[in-house]
Parts: sequence; C-alpha cells; structure tokens
Amino acid sequence: MSKKIVAVNAGPRMGWNTETLITEASKGAASSGAQVERFDLFRLERYTGCISCFGCKREKNKGICVCRDGLTPVLDAVRSSDGLIVGSPNYLGELSASFRAFYERLIFQNLTYNLETPCCNARPIPVLLIMTSNAPDTAYAGLLENYRRTLSRFVGPTELLVSGDTLQLKDYGKTDWEWTMFDPAAKKARHETVFPLEREKAFRLGQALAEK
Repeated sequence: MSKKIVAVNAGPRMGWNTETLITEASKGAASSGAQVERFDLFRLERYTGCISCFGCKREKNKGICVCRDGLTPVLDAVRSSDGLIVGSPNYLGELSASFRAFYERLIFQNLTYNLETPCCNARPIPVLLIMTSNAPDTAYAGLLENYRRTLSRFVGPTELLVSGDTLQLKDYGKTDWEWTMFDPAAKKARHETVFPLEREKAFRLGQALAEK
C-alpha cells in the first residue's frame, strides 16, 4: 500500500515561493510512490485557531480537535497520514496567521498536561516544515528551532527547509512603491540561481519523507 502524505500550504500567493517549494516537495513524495493530499489554507472554509474548549482533553476525544470548521478535514487527514509537508511565508518575524491557526490545533490536540505522558500521539509521522522569507536564511534560526522541537515532540521528527531573501515581485520597477531597501537586480539574480537549487532540495526532502 502506498503511503499518504498531506501537504499544507499556509501562504496566500499561488505560484510564488512558498507554494512552489511545497509543490516540489509534494512531487518528490509522489515520485517515491506516495499519494499526496493537498490543502491550501487560504482557500478553505472559515476557520480559527485553538478556541481553548479543552474538548480534546476528554478521554473519548483524546488526540482529536473537536472544533468543527474549515480546518477539520485538514486535521483529520494529517491524523491518518504517513507524513506532513507544511509551508508558510514569514510575516513580520513570524509564520503566517493561517499557519499559526493550523499549528495551534495540530499541537494542542496531542498535548495532555500529564507529566508522565505529555503527548497522546501514538502514531508519530515525519514532518517537513518549509519557510520562505524576504529576510536572509539565517534571520530566524531560533524561531524555526522552536517550531522544529515542538513539531517533533507532538507530531513527529521534523526537518526544516528555509528559503530566504526571496523575490517578491516579477518586476520591482513596474510599481510606484518606493521599496528602496531592496536591490531588485540582486533579488532577481538570487531567484534565478539559488531558488532552483532550493526547489531541487525540496523535491529531495519530499522523496526522503515518503521513504521513511
């Protein structure tokens, strides 16, 4: 039986950096024989982050978020999957609000508040967390390490892929925005030389995730 991988896109822009890397990782997983189910969070029905109802702490619901909204099919799919690919752009020093909503509910349903068994997830799965950012690759190492540790503890062993100094527009010169802090030529050059390597890396990481 082929493995099932869930890919979650927490970025709003189709065809750009985050979505492209998620697509490449998904292709890599598929090339290793996995079935990939894709969710684009910005295209779901309305949803929220954790509402602190504590329904997932009841014995009959342990490990299951009981809040029913647009995220429910995503969480259900992850729970029955063999691996998770999730990606988000960095906005103002954090991952997107859509990612955070998903992350809160993904993690909190497995948190028990029990010192002996703090996590009730009996079926860990590998995770690939992708972040894209206008800042350099190294700008948010601490932030990402915190995410990696938490995801590893409550979902499964997590790897990171960071793409920094990303290209935000096809042509910075065709707008009337005075974005003087950027070097458009350098941005374009990086996108044409480094980003293809990151796409290849995403593909390989997707392959490896499906083979674990």
